[in-house]
Amino acid sequence: MIEELLPDSVVSVEALGDDAAGGARLYPEEEALAVSFVHKRRSEFAAVRGCARQAMEKLGVAPRAISRGDSGEPIWPAGLIGSMTHCEGYCAASLARAGDLASLGIDAEPHQELPEDVIVSVALPTENDRLRRLAERDPSVHWDRLLFSAKESVYKAWFPLMRRWLDFLEADIDLFEDGGPAAHGVRAGAFAPGGPTRGSVAGGTGVTGGPVSGRPVSGAQVARGSVARGSVARGSVTGDSASGDSVARGSLARPGTCGPARSGGFRATLLVPGPVVGGRRIQSFDGRWTVRQGLLATAVTVPHGGTGAI
Repeated sequence: MIEELLPDSVVSVEALGDDAAGGARLYPEEEALAVSFVHKRRSEFAAVRGCARQAMEKLGVAPRAISRGDSGEPIWPAGLIGSMTHCEGYCAASLARAGDLASLGIDAEPHQELPEDVIVSVALPTENDRLRRLAERDPSVHWDRLLFSAKESVYKAWFPLMRRWLDFLEADIDLFEDGGPAAHGVRAGAFAPGGPTRGSVAGGTGVTGGPVSGRPVSGAQVARGSVARGSVARGSVTGDSASGDSVARGSLARPGTCGPARSGGFRATLLVPGPVVGGRRIQSFDGRWTVRQGLLATAVTVPHGGTGAI
């Protein structure tokens, strides 16, 4: 599923069902990171790293341990960039050569309604208005969950370039179905400092209160997102979230059926100054999403030359 959302320069490996529950071995450096994990968390931690090592091999790089930085981000071998994601019943890792892309981020979630206490901490007033219109037009898609996932992927691509948190309220996501006003693309932009109330997009904290003010300044490239089989969190996001494998923790419902596959795009507009890539300040992230069989996933890529849809 994930590979369908990314350019050919990205190698992706995913695991479903029992394969996503664990079985991959941890290297000694990773064992030290997982010493306090409960069994389920340890299994997910190992499984997604197993996917990442397979992706390394496909890129001709010898498999090695994937440690974490001070902010929880995965430390990739020199010359590689990547991102990981895992939720109940699904995990994936996507890697590319640093010469091909500046950054990337992926996220997978169950195709389920986002709890009300979470959406109020995630969505801007403008996003809430769009979500209502989208739900009226097509109630078969859980647009709120898709919004959450898009912000996760944006964060994972943002962090390696900026080395700081990006709050939920610091990115304005505009979602579209194929054939809509921005078919085949999603954009993310940014505003000058002054308005967003802080709260982490990933890393375990939510956003609290306050309107967002400011003028659009910058953004970043969002790739395509997809919904497949899996599950999404209820509550805060924890885990290796900075550009890595974020796990939405909490009570997960079983995946359900969601009818035929759906697809579309989104645009993410950053509400803070974005990264400078290739001598250009990135104005927006463009991407794609798809829905199928109870899981959703999103992906973001940042090219070296700045913005541009895939």
